[in-house]
Amino acid sequence: MLEKRPHLGGRATSYFLPDGSEIDNCQHVTLGCCTNLADFYRRVGAQDKIRFYERMSFVDKGGRRFGIGPTAFLPPPFHMAPSFMRFAALSWKDKSSIARALLRIAVCGGKPSGAAGTSMLHWLHRMKQTPGAIERFWRVVLVSALDEELARTDAQYGIDVFWKAFLANRQGFRMGIPTVPLGALYAECRSAIERRGGEVRLRAVVKRIEVADPGPPTVVLDDESEWRDDACLVTVPQDALLGMLPASLRDREPVFAALRHLHNSPITGIHFWFDRQVMQEPFITLLDHTVQWVFNRSVLAQPDGRDGSNGNRNGAAPSAATAGQYLQLVISASYDLVSRPRQEIIELCLRELHDVLPATRDAQLVKATVIKEVAATFSPEPGSDQWRPAARSPVRNLFLAGDWTRTGWPATMEGAVRSGYLAAEAILEAAGRPQKFVVPDLPVEGLCRLWATPSK
Repeated sequence: MLEKRPHLGGRATSYFLPDGSEIDNCQHVTLGCCTNLADFYRRVGAQDKIRFYERMSFVDKGGRRFGIGPTAFLPPPFHMAPSFMRFAALSWKDKSSIARALLRIAVCGGKPSGAAGTSMLHWLHRMKQTPGAIERFWRVVLVSALDEELARTDAQYGIDVFWKAFLANRQGFRMGIPTVPLGALYAECRSAIERRGGEVRLRAVVKRIEVADPGPPTVVLDDESEWRDDACLVTVPQDALLGMLPASLRDREPVFAALRHLHNSPITGIHFWFDRQVMQEPFITLLDHTVQWVFNRSVLAQPDGRDGSNGNRNGAAPSAATAGQYLQLVISASYDLVSRPRQEIIELCLRELHDVLPATRDAQLVKATVIKEVAATFSPEPGSDQWRPAARSPVRNLFLAGDWTRTGWPATMEGAVRSGYLAAEAILEAAGRPQKFVVPDLPVEGLCRLWATPSK
């Protein structure tokens, strides 16, 4: 494995600030429906570093809390209906329109006709969703999940989120958050490779990939040293891949030329350290704000506390001896923030925290930092699936992996893991040793299993 950075993980990593603070480049979250990511955590010994939560807490500008989560006595797709009906942030008209759209998704097995290729916003208008439902439900969930605005998201991607996480299986909604920095979460990846006889070379910068049939591709590093083997798996972002390939190959092969149609979406992470405790919940989702999520890293890092938002022993509250508190804020599809100065972003986020966490008004902000991931994910634009390549490229012995490849999932950690598994399957199949690695989705349960009939 050739990795240009001094550590593995790519965009899923953490690093140290000059004062010794370790921060993630962006907060990562998994869901119960992410079956392959769960399998990957098990393979690298990180499954015990994920804590799962059964409920989400939403907060509006007035600081009012609204919870949503599953119940044990109703089958899917109605297992979340009681908490949804009590969700006071939405009007009855909003809820009625949402219920109709969710039922439409459920009875079609997550594949309503006419969704793929159109925008999520257009589909929601077709489903006669109210403005409140769009802004306070659909947008809140999907912009965070897909890192894109509704008008620029393929409707099928958005529908898949609700089908797999909210409707098809009771466990799909469970939200898992790492209890350690991402660097520690993926620290075992290198040793897992080396235990199986693999070699990892860090700070190895690939300059170009040379292709000459019938031999295998040649990888040329920045020091002009060369590497080749029976198969070459490239896992860089799609725009970086285009920069490595010969121009003649990019122009000749439609698979590579198509990558120019895939665009990127930004994510901004804001890290705040306060001089005192300002938040009890492990995380909250904000309504009617620029900030979408606030993660209480001081709580999430504790191994054996309880979740202050719902009373179960899934989270951890800071001890009385803990002096300060560290919060991480996330803004997905943060196009408007890319060009804005760091201090302006900090002031904006601090004002929004004053709305939802009154204790921040009197607390002192000890330290703050902003991380802009301008090309955090590929954009799930309408029709983008047609540009995503399969794991097996048109070049013999050259294989592709990355969340931007054709995984059936949007740009998520689940999609990234699936891409790696699909690439492993393609390499072994080409070698005449076929093997399956991709883990199936959670089984469809309850009434969804009985009457979900995908549209033709």
